[in-house]
Amino acid sequence: MIKSKCLKKLQWILLFIILSGVSTADAKKSNCSQINLFIGTSGDNGQVDPGAAVPFGMVRVCPDSNPRSHAGYDYSENLISGISVNRLSGVGCSGAGGNLSIKPSLPEFELRINKQSESAIPGYYKTSLNNGVTAELTATNNIAVEKYVFPKGSDELVTLNLASSFEKTIEDHHKVVSSREIEGYILSANVCGRGQYKLFFHLKTNRDFTVKSDVEREMVLVFGKSDSKPIEFRVAVSSVSINAARNENRLKSKTGFAHIKKTARRLWDEKLGKVTVEGGSSENRTIFYTSLYRVYLSPANVTTSDKQYLATDGKIKDAASSVYYSSWSLWDTFRTKFPLLALLQPKEMSDMSQSLVRLYQSGKVNWSTDSEATPTVRTEHAVILLLDAYRKGIKGIDFRLCYPQMCKEASELPFKSPDQKLESAYDLWALAQIADCIGEQKDAGNYRRQSEELFGTTWKKEFMNIDTTYARMHNNGLYQGTRWQYRWAAPQYLDRMAEWSGGKDSLINQLDRFFEQHLYNQGNEPDIHVPFLFNRLGDPQKTQRIVHSLLNEKMIHKYGGNSEFPTPYVGRAYKDTPEGFMPEMDEDDGTMGAWYIFSSIGLYPLIVGEPVYEITSPLFDRIQIKLDNGNTFKIITKNRSNALAPVKEILLNGNNYSSRQLSHDSILNGGTLEFMY
Repeated sequence: MIKSKCLKKLQWILLFIILSGVSTADAKKSNCSQINLFIGTSGDNGQVDPGAAVPFGMVRVCPDSNPRSHAGYDYSENLISGISVNRLSGVGCSGAGGNLSIKPSLPEFELRINKQSESAIPGYYKTSLNNGVTAELTATNNIAVEKYVFPKGSDELVTLNLASSFEKTIEDHHKVVSSREIEGYILSANVCGRGQYKLFFHLKTNRDFTVKSDVEREMVLVFGKSDSKPIEFRVAVSSVSINAARNENRLKSKTGFAHIKKTARRLWDEKLGKVTVEGGSSENRTIFYTSLYRVYLSPANVTTSDKQYLATDGKIKDAASSVYYSSWSLWDTFRTKFPLLALLQPKEMSDMSQSLVRLYQSGKVNWSTDSEATPTVRTEHAVILLLDAYRKGIKGIDFRLCYPQMCKEASELPFKSPDQKLESAYDLWALAQIADCIGEQKDAGNYRRQSEELFGTTWKKEFMNIDTTYARMHNNGLYQGTRWQYRWAAPQYLDRMAEWSGGKDSLINQLDRFFEQHLYNQGNEPDIHVPFLFNRLGDPQKTQRIVHSLLNEKMIHKYGGNSEFPTPYVGRAYKDTPEGFMPEMDEDDGTMGAWYIFSSIGLYPLIVGEPVYEITSPLFDRIQIKLDNGNTFKIITKNRSNALAPVKEILLNGNNYSSRQLSHDSILNGGTLEFMY
């Protein structure tokens, strides 16, 4: 009997150990636990937020600081104006979103976050406030789910601000449907006041309220005396109709807060689990996974549950079997973010590409239209993005459906300033290849010739003969950079730059000067690809050294986003702190995060539109990419004594690999890339 009891006890102990082991293993598999959502949220150091969202969701619910940052939230401020349902990351001007702000107090009360209580993980945010209220936030694709617990015995007063848009609120309409429902719509200006978007909403609470006041787009709702039970708000949004927003709430009416939070976490685990990195410092890994998280925040899935969406011609259309996306910032994101999505999320990238084709069909302009489905910015260079996706095998892209509109866009490209000319040359280069893809050889020849002539004329006149004006920001009408920085803006013509500069060695010497004199700017996009030019020119050790410095070391930065600093910033470009980015460095809707990801795994899309990556020594010791086709691609370092140790040999699937470029197909085929030191 004693032996039997001992045996049963031993069995229970063994079972506990086994289950504990499984739990620990599962925890290690989740990359969410390594994320710090407060990186880059303080001041003008990233313009991002820790809001609750799901991947590619319309909703990102978060407190808005007072004064606020571009994304609403500012870690350095504890005073808040309320908690709104949407925003964009680091897109400049005054941002966009900030709609339907809920403040669990009277309007005039100075509501503050207790910073010590604040926490955020993917899909969930929590904090306590100075009036004793605890706020918890989570989200679905279309619904902000907000839970507030007031101190027992206190008055439960909540302010709903219908004019809380970060840009101008143009129009609103709302009505109280019942003691638990408010519905209506909001028309708001978009980023930089250019264009507008319309959001229909359905707000539902779990407890009855009365309306104390409804004045100038601000409502005060009274719930009574607190019994310490939560008041839950569900704010569903849609670009299609109030009925569509109401339907979103109806579909989730029986799903509790905890389950919605758990589902959001599961969705993030799935996305973030596509890439696993080992080695480097814990800070490196935190920055890596936080960057990957932010890549997945946009564009937004604006499709209703019954597969409808608002097109830019103002018409409601059927999304059929695909998902329609909106919320673009392509001037930045085409460079790194969408090439990364083409590699890691080909299914979503297919829907995004098809959405851009539909955008061309319904009326695409460079910035926001007056009939957007959600906050958005700009769509220049979509032609490059689509070419890149097509050449990487992304399915569903039919250029014939939008080719006439692409040609019309090409006829209206801007040529006022030197930077516009170089960027337009890139667009024409891409369109020439698209024309080739669909058998329009005559057009292909014309666009190719236009691109080459435009690049040649512009580069020889504006960028070939270096003088003292090259280091001056905005010189000769440049938008956000210097002649030095824009000099390299068309990497597909690198061989011509070398020829006109006196050969590769001469061009390498000029690149050396560019970096030695601290003329490079990691704080903005025009030249973020330049460290990888050394690689293409046959000097990979310099690419390795510069990329490592940008990822890990203090550097001298003379320039911010729009001007030269009065005193150069000396420090790291990426840090695991609320001041996570160098000053004035916008995260730019995932662009800078995607740069970090590519650079740290040792692959970089130097020429977007070519299905090829530059290879450089990775930051991490071991990287594993799980591909949608079932294959796995691994990147491994061997015998590395330090981060700058020279690469002696590269092996691809056990065979010597002499090139410093790797095709997209080589990755999709699976296998192992080994760096031998």
